[in-house]
Amino acid sequence: MSIAARRARERAQRHQLIITAARELAESEGWDAVTTRRLSERVEYSQPVLYSHFKGKDAIVRAVAIEGFAELASKLRAAREASQEPDGDPKAVLRQVAMAYLDFARTHSALYEAMFVMPIAVPFATEETPEELREAFGEFVRALEPVAGKYHPGTFAEVVWAALHGLATLTHDRRIPAEHQQDRIDLLMDHLTRTG
Repeated sequence: MSIAARRARERAQRHQLIITAARELAESEGWDAVTTRRLSERVEYSQPVLYSHFKGKDAIVRAVAIEGFAELASKLRAAREASQEPDGDPKAVLRQVAMAYLDFARTHSALYEAMFVMPIAVPFATEETPEELREAFGEFVRALEPVAGKYHPGTFAEVVWAALHGLATLTHDRRIPAEHQQDRIDLLMDHLTRTG
């Protein structure tokens, strides 16, 4: 391996180490605890090294969010593919995808916050939208196409995503109780698929 290739590999590893450390710290202590000082201590690199990878905390949060979108896409794809059967019920697929989304939001609350609550410089629904976000949204569209009816699948997916985000946020903030989540999903899916 050439020196340049080794340096590039080490840089990529440091980059990922910083993202992972930020995410772990946010999940355990919240995003307010994620500072460049704390991160440099955790990864055992100086702050200038951190700044050689990221311009500041906002850039780190953005990188964490992008990684989160890739993970969400994977979870939604797995739920969609696992629940698809020949001649199966498309509503069942949609329910599984919805439950996978809410489970992701519940089990990765700081990551979810970085993706959907914190202000990050990630363009949504534009030419510059990162592929990871396109894939996550695409999984909603693929799950919804069979039940979208007269509605454009992308528009239908936006409405479902917005409703699920509302449920996730209200549950996380304890505005609604965590129990009865399946009933909420059933109600939402029955209504959406009936009117589609």
